[in-house]
Amino acid sequence: MSILYDEGQQAIATESRRVLDARMDKSRLLKLLEQVGEHDQPFWDTAVEQGWTALAIPEEHGGLGLGLTELGLVAQACGAATSGAPFLTGSCGLAQALLQGSDAALAGVWLPKLAAGEVTGCVAFAEGSSALPPVSSVTFADGKLSGTKPAVPGGIKADLALVWADCAGEAALVVAELSGAARAAVNSYDNSRLYADLGFDAAPATLVALGEAARHLALDVLARMAVVTAHEQVGGAEALLHIARDYAVTRKAFGQPIGAFQSIKHRIAEMYGLVEVARANCIHAAAQEGSEEFLLAAADARISATEAYDTNARDCIQIHGGIGVTWELGLHLHMRRARSLAVESGNLLFWEDLLVNQLTGEKA
Repeated sequence: MSILYDEGQQAIATESRRVLDARMDKSRLLKLLEQVGEHDQPFWDTAVEQGWTALAIPEEHGGLGLGLTELGLVAQACGAATSGAPFLTGSCGLAQALLQGSDAALAGVWLPKLAAGEVTGCVAFAEGSSALPPVSSVTFADGKLSGTKPAVPGGIKADLALVWADCAGEAALVVAELSGAARAAVNSYDNSRLYADLGFDAAPATLVALGEAARHLALDVLARMAVVTAHEQVGGAEALLHIARDYAVTRKAFGQPIGAFQSIKHRIAEMYGLVEVARANCIHAAAQEGSEEFLLAAADARISATEAYDTNARDCIQIHGGIGVTWELGLHLHMRRARSLAVESGNLLFWEDLLVNQLTGEKA
């Protein structure tokens, strides 16, 4: 597959940026930072209205039948706007598990609702330092799920959860409705991500994969979510690059724009390089969807995009000086988002280990 976007993909990128530029409100996002359990409903209404929830779901289930490339372009626009809801990524992971899982009837029930934006999903994998922890914190038996999953992105508001659990000593992936689950909101530095501890007490759940099949499916789901997240990180990193550039050519010191000083121009050049490396890795990873190299490409994209967003968030604030840390300017929206995305869908330790294992041929 070409690593160049075709006309249709370019149109998706342009239109998604245009819509979000027109509808996002920085003051609304700043208020959300101080509210636990709330997300940016106008953003989510826009996502549903624009059909973004249906992008990567097959047409037979009410979706548009597109793929990670198109969803990634939308995620990139969302990253630039620091969008205030995590559901595109979580629902993508859940939808893929339903598509590849063993229960076709379950997929038939929920995929049309996910495509229409009538329900939202989250993925409960990321306890501790590994995206796939030992399967002991949650158990699944006789169609019932028991235990606790900590700090699940989207967990406060999601309708369904894809859960990594223990089933008689084997790894299992199960889907559980969250209407009866206990939800303890986590007050975080990025509250619009809706982190929550999910508690299950013999909650009804449906098995979608067991044993080695569950492990392979979980890694594939994580890889797809990582590619979407990496695109979001690239969008944020590129936005920060543009903000830093624009400030550097207008702010003056000692009678000239600060962008004329080597310490500033070199830093902005390095920010540009990080964005372009991460962008190339994201394009490549999305193009590898379904191939044997997909997991390796997803790790590349995730690692480089995390570095780009983290570095650009820090350097953009540094270039602005004292004004960069003020509440009103809002650069901390990107700093907070860079940190939250860095630990979602598996942190850097997980993806670096997986990358090494893929390169050396060891089991992930």
